[in-house]
Amino acid sequence: MTVQRTLLAVILLLLVWQGVIVLLEPPRYLLPAPMAVADVYLKQTGFLLRHSLLTASEILVGLVLGALLGAGTALAVAAFPRTGQIVWPLVLVLQAFPVFVLAPLLVIWFGFGIASKVAMTVIIIFFPVASAFYDGLRRTDGAMLDAAALTQASHWQTLRYLRLPLALPSLISGLRIAAPLAPLGAVVGEWVGAAGGLGFVMMQANARLQTDVMFAAMGVLALYTLALRLGVDRVTAGLAPWAREVNHPTPSYPKFKPGPSS
Repeated sequence: MTVQRTLLAVILLLLVWQGVIVLLEPPRYLLPAPMAVADVYLKQTGFLLRHSLLTASEILVGLVLGALLGAGTALAVAAFPRTGQIVWPLVLVLQAFPVFVLAPLLVIWFGFGIASKVAMTVIIIFFPVASAFYDGLRRTDGAMLDAAALTQASHWQTLRYLRLPLALPSLISGLRIAAPLAPLGAVVGEWVGAAGGLGFVMMQANARLQTDVMFAAMGVLALYTLALRLGVDRVTAGLAPWAREVNHPTPSYPKFKPGPSS
């Protein structure tokens, strides 16, 4: 994902959006014009900034904690296989519960403050990171494991020096999948119960048919999503230099030598 392509996609979206407004002329409460949303940004800058910063803090804290918890769980399951046979099925069962079922419980347990929203974000981030990293840890090439066994490497040495480095590209993939989902966790938590944040703004605006305010909040969330994906790409770019093709795949073509002339 490049900045230029992202900007091009945004411009194209705005042009299509304005075209729909011009051709169909929908009521403002159904679909506001792009300029009406821009007007919200100009006239309610402080209001949106205050709630945006609250949601941003929930997203960032939840993203870091969820990534650490997911990676740590996957590593623990791989390090202790017998315990992992019990723990991992429980992780999969918890993953089956919809977030909208868990969100009210989290509000009851952690209250209406930031803690319940961070917990919701942690849950959203945890599963893709843990699943991707664990798959990478358990899919180490058998020939390489046999070679490590010939050197009489211990279980911990094999995990640290072989399985963990080779699984880092999978961890990167899990982070790239999970990061754009972080705003979803925070907003779902705010929808269920909050006194601030972009989710709270959207709920209030929806009740008052202030569709332009809703679109403005959605625009900030979209910006967060793109920024998180770009940030993860930049942070993880040097994490696994031996597998750089994970972040920047480049095609390889066979090289042919010219045959003898006839």
